Parts: sequence; C-alpha cells; structure tokens
Amino acid sequence: MVRAIERTGFDQKDVVIVSGIGCSSRASGYLNFNTLHTTHGRALAFATGLKMARPELKIFVIMGDGDCSAIGGNHFIHACRRNIDLNAVIINNQIYGMTGGQYSPLTPQGSKASTAPRGTLERPFDILKLARGAGATFGARGTAVQPRQLEQLIARAAAHKGFSVVESLSQCPVAYGRRNNLGGPVEMLKSMKEKSISVEKATAMDENELEGKILTGVHFSIEAPEYAEEYYRTVTAEENH
Repeated sequence: MVRAIERTGFDQKDVVIVSGIGCSSRASGYLNFNTLHTTHGRALAFATGLKMARPELKIFVIMGDGDCSAIGGNHFIHACRRNIDLNAVIINNQIYGMTGGQYSPLTPQGSKASTAPRGTLERPFDILKLARGAGATFGARGTAVQPRQLEQLIARAAAHKGFSVVESLSQCPVAYGRRNNLGGPVEMLKSMKEKSISVEKATAMDENELEGKILTGVHFSIEAPEYAEEYYRTVTAEENH
C-alpha cells in the first residue's frame, strides 16, 4: 500500500490511514501519514465524517474481514451506496485472527473456528459482489503472494473517483490454518498461489473449472457521481441562489 501511494504521487500530508480493530488495523500505528485508529467495525463511519469535513484528503481505510463485513457490515454497504471517495482495503484472512479465532462472514463454508468447532454452516459473502450490488464503483482482488499486482490494484483504486474496494487475501496460519490443517505460512501461501487466477483468464473457463479459485485483478470499474462532490455542489448552488 505504501508503494501504491508513492506511485500515485499524493503528498504525504494529504494522505490519511483510517483503521478499526484487528491484526490489519495496527497499520495506522506503523505508517507515517495522518492516521486514525478507531473502534471495531466503525472505521468507515469515521472515514466518512473525515471525508465530508476535508474532501481534499485521500483516505485509505484498512479493515479485516470481520471488522468490515460483520460488525461493520452496515457501514460498508452504505459507504458503497453513497459512492463516497474512500479507498477500502480489506485484508481477508477468513477469520477473526486477533480477537479469538471466531468465524467471519468471509470464512469459507465448512471451515472450523472457535465459534464453529464442527465447521461453519453459513455461506460466505463474495465481498466484491456485495460491494458492487450496494453501489461501489471500483472493486479488485489481490493476494499476499502477489504483492506487485496488489500494489498496482491499490494504486488503480486510489486513482478512481468514488468508493473503491480492494480485497487482499492473506493467510492466518495460527487462528485459521492450524484449526483447518492447512499447514504453516509457506504452505498456505503456496496454496493461495496455486488457486489464484486472473479475471481475464477466468472468462474462458466454465463454472466447474473455477470452483475454489481466487479470481484476481479488477472485477469492476464504473463511473458515477461522487457523494462529497455532489453534496458541496448542491450547497454552493443553494448559497449562490
């Protein structure tokens, strides 16, 4: 993400990192930008307020899968619906990695977790399909095993005007891998690499061939009015009237 921000050419003082609670959300304490470490699931709510107060800022919101899609799920769908110019980076390790190993809305069906010792019965969200259905205008997926591609995807998301979502598949060898007999960090990364396939290549494959695959790349990019711009345009028009 740091390389992606450098690639875009944004001034360091104009960049804000907002995070909630979780392994991923420690990033705000390690990065030398304007930072805001918020409460569990509320990162997008804080980021929305900041964007409305300071629309010129470039805001990246780092969340985990549980942080974003469970306790923060309502904030997520409404940020998508508004198409506000925020860059959501969802680090998806398919489990609540830091707070006890509970399953999240992105945990694969049948996987074991502290709250699903026999395997979760619930089907997971496809977070990009959810984002698109709710109104987000940019969605992409990358993995921890392809960092250069991920850098490019985050840079493209940052250049997009509107609500962008980048899902980054990551491994959690302790809370998820150990419970599900997936091996250590290296084995989990190798498995992730073997399962990854580009969205371009996927177009030539049928449903059976795509079963269990991770589709990487840009899934959608749409032009639509951005919320903060529309708001201030309306206010200015009323004042001038």
